[in-house]
Order: sequence, then structure tokens, then C-alpha cells
Amino acid sequence: MTSTTEPYAEFAERLATTTLLRFATAGSVDDGKSTLVGRLLHDSKSVLTDQLEAVERVSLSRGQDTPDLALLTDGLRAEREQGITIDVAYRYFATPRRRFILADTPGHVQYTRNMVTGASTAELAVVLVDARNGVVEQTRRHAAVAALLRVPHVVLAVNKMDLVGYAEPVFTAIAEEFTAYAASLGVPEITAIPISALAGDNVVEPSAHMDWYVGLTVLEHLETVPASHDLAHCPARFPVQYVIRPQSASHPDYRGYAGQISSGVLRVGEAVTVLPSGRTSVIEGIDALGESVDIAWAPQSVTLRLADDVDVSRGDLIAPSAQLPPSTQDVEATVCHVADRPLTVGQRVLLKHTTRTVKAIVKDIPSRLTLDDLSQHPAPGQLVANDIGRVRIRTAEPLALDPYAESRRTGSFLLIDPADGTTLSAGMAGDAFAEGAGAAAVPADEEGWDF
Repeated sequence: MTSTTEPYAEFAERLATTTLLRFATAGSVDDGKSTLVGRLLHDSKSVLTDQLEAVERVSLSRGQDTPDLALLTDGLRAEREQGITIDVAYRYFATPRRRFILADTPGHVQYTRNMVTGASTAELAVVLVDARNGVVEQTRRHAAVAALLRVPHVVLAVNKMDLVGYAEPVFTAIAEEFTAYAASLGVPEITAIPISALAGDNVVEPSAHMDWYVGLTVLEHLETVPASHDLAHCPARFPVQYVIRPQSASHPDYRGYAGQISSGVLRVGEAVTVLPSGRTSVIEGIDALGESVDIAWAPQSVTLRLADDVDVSRGDLIAPSAQLPPSTQDVEATVCHVADRPLTVGQRVLLKHTTRTVKAIVKDIPSRLTLDDLSQHPAPGQLVANDIGRVRIRTAEPLALDPYAESRRTGSFLLIDPADGTTLSAGMAGDAFAEGAGAAAVPADEEGWDF
């Protein structure tokens, strides 16, 4: 058995200097996102020789004297031909201090859904701004999406400083405008960095042209920013993925419930409740990597053994009896519609929350959010691709759904077309923005439900 205190203390200490950061990049078209990502990969020595040679060949064929580093991320033929990013490009790279999972998201308005996909699991978002253009409509849209998704850290990268003579007043004006706007949305932390992705200024190495800037480079900030590993500090949530009953000669009576801990810490001897049934028991044992342990924490994958023979199946959620999530059939949430077919009032859908999938009906779409000015367009009737709006949903069975503001993992869900399994919308339970930020809430109506 492991100690009940030492393993978690060691884990918490390791989290303080974590080796993994998930981050996303966003910005308007031609702001230089792909070039910034390419520069990060190139200057951090994260590009394989054959990759760089391929980029050099394509660049020379276009008559360019130097490698076009944007080609390291714009992998689709349409992206390379148009010089834009269309799909979310995931890249994995590492430095001696940290490993990174990067999502390079599109800048076009019609690909807002792609940014939501890329930033949904990000702990940091890098928003690029062209120093010549300043904060534009799409910049505000990306700041709003970052706030909506509760991304804890936002970096404003003011790019193309070489094209404005590396002027400090230009950077200062842009940084002040963006910071004021993002702060009004409830973004908790904003860091502004002046860069030139093309020339490499303040990306990996400090710029020799901006001695007035004394802050960190982009990579230095990425390496040192505290990753928002708040999962272990949230109430414990354990969605059951699989019931293990080997019924073998060596394990004739073994019954375990396998899954990944979404948040919090679970301990042997702790009283727990199985939702939605409400049956209670005590954790008799925890198996992790083939060994019995006394304690486990998010995001570990483990198998729980309960003291009582209670009915537990895939889709159930095990939580401490003293910290149960609210259980409801009436879901109010903000959704980003990602499908080409619209989401309409009265539509029958499947709602997938963690490992549980239930039937549901869209009872109302009270409003659609205009990200340009955060105004609410009341009663739109439907949401089309890239729309973000408020919905009211009635589910056929109760769901143990945390507010998204409290848990990004157990407060999120998907709406799925029951006919063909297409993902329709990505949802976030509860209020859209942080308290006091964003547009005014739309008052609820008193209509009844069918289920």
C-alpha cells in the first residue's frame, strides 16, 4: 500500500512545476499565427530535419529566399494554396523545461467552431494582433470565446512589430485596449508581449530591437506560466466507463468499476454515492496500474471497488456523498453549434455527458450571442454553424451536471444527432461568462416539459 499523504504531496509538488501545458493560438487572418507557431517549433529545435527540408523546397519553389515557417502547421493543401488556416492543427513539442500540446486554430469568422474545439481543453490562449491594424472585430471575438471557455491564461502577442518600427507607443495602445476588453469579459490573467514572428523577435530569443520591453519572450512565458491543474482541488467526480467482473478462478468475486477520475481526490474508506440511482457505499479499494493504493486523483485512470454490492453500470457517476453534484433533467447552458445543419427548438437529440448518453429535447433557444459586442439576439429560433447561444434542454433521465464555471470537464457536454451520430453542439452548463461580465442574462420562461 502507498501512504495516504506522501504520494499526493509529491504529485502536488510535481504539478507546481508541471511538464505539460495545453495551449491554443488564435487571431485574425494574416496576423501571423502559423508563422508564430512555425517559429516556436523551429527556434526551439522541435522540427525534424526532413520536415524543414520539405518546407525549404516548397518555399524555394514559390520564389521565397527564406523558409516559410507557416508551412510547418498549415498542412492542408487548401491552407497552403490560400495562405490561411482552416482546420485545427495540433502540434506536440518539448523543451527541457516543459512539454506542450498546441492547437493552432483558424482565424476566419466561419471557423469559430474550430477555435472552440481547439481552446476547449486549453490552459492558455495566445491571441495574435497585427501591430498595424490593432484590435479588430475578430480579436474581440477570440477574446470572448476564450472567456466563454474559461481559459485561465491569455497572452496577447502583438505581431509584426518590425512593420511599425518597433514603436513602443503602438504596442502600449494595443495592449491597453485589449486588456480592458478582455478583463471586462472576466478573463483572469492577460499578458501582452510585442513580437515579430517572421524575424523571431521575442518569440524564443529576446529582441535586440525592443530594449524598452523587459518582460519574458513567448516561449519563456509558456515554460513558466502555472498550468491550471485545478482538477485535484475540485470535488471528486468518477464517471464509470466499464464494469470489470473477471469471474476467474483467481478472482471469483472481483467487481471493479473502471474509469478516469475527472476531478478531485478519492480515498479508500470514503463514503460515496452512485448517481443517478442515489445508492451509497464506501470505497473498499482502489486499483491503479495493477497495484492497490489508498488514494487516487485526477486525471488518473483507476478501478474502484465498493464495499457493498450496489448496481453500477457504464454512465453512472461516483462522487463523495458529502460533495454531490446537482442532479437535474432541466439543463440551461451555452452551446457553440458546430454542425452544418441547424439546431432548432423542439429538436430531439442525444446529450452525452462524460460517459453517459441520454435522450433529450431542445425546449427553447432564448438567445444567440453576438460576439462582436456581446449583445443577446433574443429568440432566434435556431442556431446555425458557428453560432453561440443559450439553450434550455429537457433530458429523459437525470444528469449529475456541474456548472462549467466550477468544472470544465464535468460541466461540459455534447449534443448529438440520434439519426446518424453527428455532433451538433458543444455545451457548457450554467452561466456563459464570469459573474459580472458579458451580456445580461435572458430571463427564463415558465413553459412545461414533455418528459
